[in-house]
Amino acid sequence: MKTTILQSRNSMNRSHVRLALLLISLAWFALSPLARAVDPPPDGGYPHRNTAEGTDALFNLDTSQPYVSDNTATGFDALFSNTIGFGNTANGSQALYSNTTGGNNTADGVDALYFNTTGSGNTATGWTALQSNTTANFNTASGYAALSKSTTGEGNTANGALALFSNTIGANNTASGFNALEFNSAGSANTATGESALLFNITGSDNTATGSQALWGNGFGNENTANGSSALFSNTSGNTNTAIGAGALHTNEIGSNNTAAGVNALYKNTGDNNIALGVSAGFNLHTGDNNIYVGNAGNNGDHNKIRIGTVDSHKATFIAGISGVTVPAGVGVIVGTDGKLGTVVSSERFKDAIKPMDKASEVIHSLQPVTFRYKKELDPDGIPQFGLVAEDVAKVNSDLVARDDQGKPYSVRYEAVNAMLLNEFLKEHRTVQELKTTVVQQQRQIDALTAGLQKVSAQIELNKSAPQTVQNSQ
Repeated sequence: MKTTILQSRNSMNRSHVRLALLLISLAWFALSPLARAVDPPPDGGYPHRNTAEGTDALFNLDTSQPYVSDNTATGFDALFSNTIGFGNTANGSQALYSNTTGGNNTADGVDALYFNTTGSGNTATGWTALQSNTTANFNTASGYAALSKSTTGEGNTANGALALFSNTIGANNTASGFNALEFNSAGSANTATGESALLFNITGSDNTATGSQALWGNGFGNENTANGSSALFSNTSGNTNTAIGAGALHTNEIGSNNTAAGVNALYKNTGDNNIALGVSAGFNLHTGDNNIYVGNAGNNGDHNKIRIGTVDSHKATFIAGISGVTVPAGVGVIVGTDGKLGTVVSSERFKDAIKPMDKASEVIHSLQPVTFRYKKELDPDGIPQFGLVAEDVAKVNSDLVARDDQGKPYSVRYEAVNAMLLNEFLKEHRTVQELKTTVVQQQRQIDALTAGLQKVSAQIELNKSAPQTVQNSQ
């Protein structure tokens, strides 16, 4: 009895196994037609110049359409989903895997252009290059994961590992170099040439970066140009800046409309509308605006200043177009001992403690005008000069001399001397006027006296000419 039961159970188990195997076989054959659109699957040369080499390469190709031609798939699942796309070349495992109707694409590398469906005219070379591209056209990616995440952005060119890696919808970008424009997502019309150039750009557009890490931190800034290693390195949202030279505008983050030409020019700048020309020109500027530096490091906090040259390096200035040119309504230019140019203002708006000069000008009577010639190193021609000696003037009145950076007398403030001369002249003029008044009064008195004398003289003459009468006493 027990033996019969065991045999019955064993036969039941064998029946279940047979049923399971049968169901698996039926399921395989039932699903097989759905998975395999071409039977037998392509392998080798096919009609209309289509070529497939590799497991399931060009698996779904529809060769019934004569225009479905010139596709080449080499590698496992290469061009697997392609149905009526034409002129495609896929070389690598699952290259152009999802392509259906897209044409004239070239994918060379594992998963290159993997998700492309209808996009055309794309070229991807490298592992996962243009992997996420779906419908976009005319992209070129060369390098490991170049343009890997791009979906619908068109007209992009990426050359280098991870170049334009995160780009999704940005268009017409060009990236050449490792990590160039790696994190760009929606920015368009950017050009990055160099390792990590425009690395963190996200939505910024119309930027040009040439050099390792040029515009490295730019995220949202537009229309910037950086040429040189680390030029505009820290720029995040600044616009329309131009940096030429390694480290130019290095620290600029949000400043706009700046132009720096020279290594480390405007290196620390964060302000707007500054211009610097020369190595380290404007280097010291941090927060200032509207400055121009030519061969000068500038000062932090400068605003609205122009600085040209360096005190210790430049000893003479020659500017054409000034000598011999008349400016009828102009005023004289004054040069400070620090090289600052300006004019002397005379409006009371700029003056305090105004009072008459009085006797202060009398010191000019002690000045000793001299003739002289400048030393040969200053004037090789030895032209005769006329003026004062600053040291002598300082002994008379120290306010009448300008001093150098060491405090030594350097020049005479001739404009102040002229004002004193005018005051002394006016005092003398008033004296002359008073003398003239006195002379007029005296002349009147003289005239009156003269008239009186003339009357007396006339009377005397009259008396002389009259006959004399003599009376006798007899």
